[in-house]
Amino acid sequence: LVRQRGTSFHPGKNVGRGKDDTLFALAAGAVEFGKARGRRVVNVVPVS
Repeated sequence: LVRQRGTSFHPGKNVGRGKDDTLFALAAGAVEFGKARGRRVVNVVPVS
């Protein structure tokens, strides 16, 4: 979902973080960007 250096975006629901801070989807669905506890977060909302 996001390739980054450092954690500009943090993983949310259904999102994993790789060793190099890359964010990847754990489920198929729509990508949603938002804020949680003052951090930028990426979520994946599953298609149902």
